[in-house]
Amino acid sequence: MDLTMCGLLVDQAEEMAKLYADHRDWTTVEDIWFNKRIDGRSTRGSSQKVYRVLSSRFKTADRSLPSIARLPFVFDQCDTERGKAQVLYFYLINDDPLVKFVVHEYVRQMRQGGIDGLNFNQETIEKFFEEFHYSDGEEFDYADSTTKRWGEGFRSVMRHIGVLETQQALHGQTPNVGSIPLLVASGYSWEKCGNDWLSTPIGWLYLFQQEQYWDSLTERISEHSSWEASGIHGELRLQPADETYGWTEPMEVDE
Repeated sequence: MDLTMCGLLVDQAEEMAKLYADHRDWTTVEDIWFNKRIDGRSTRGSSQKVYRVLSSRFKTADRSLPSIARLPFVFDQCDTERGKAQVLYFYLINDDPLVKFVVHEYVRQMRQGGIDGLNFNQETIEKFFEEFHYSDGEEFDYADSTTKRWGEGFRSVMRHIGVLETQQALHGQTPNVGSIPLLVASGYSWEKCGNDWLSTPIGWLYLFQQEQYWDSLTERISEHSSWEASGIHGELRLQPADETYGWTEPMEVDE
């Protein structure tokens, strides 16, 4: 967890994923990253920081998310930069316990009072910090300047995924979710919750999709060839037709 780097770094993450897909070796990726200054920063210190943060997110990714080697294909299928950001958002949540905690608090508020009531100002974010504890029991305790930068980084994440509309906006809105981020959010939910994932689709909730939109999202997923629907005692179930992220494997074209 890095309090000063709470952001998605979409361009750098996309480039790092391409490097890993090409070489399948983190030592090689690191060497190329520093030698070519791929992240576009002028100092080695800055380059090291970006590499450390992004490689941590990718290395800690488990089977609940597409493998890093398949991410370039996933990005290529995204229609928008926002779609790429929404995919990367899950790797951030998976890696950073503070981001995950704060997102959970906002999701809880959304389920109680709707997304219009969500306030992403600094004061609200810092109130969540008061409830956060590390795994060893330690409380959150950082300088004001650090927590301010974290809040700015968190809001930038919310803008990238479409929850905040503008630089000045502080109140949430329901973001549009493209086909690829929806597939990732659904696969994540399935991997985390199994057969009952539709009762509480955690991936959809992380993308701030209120319950009133779940029927529409369910219909969209059920129409995708990589998912199949079934009914047990009148209850709809959706599950991957094969492996959860089998759709991320590029199809071979016969010559």
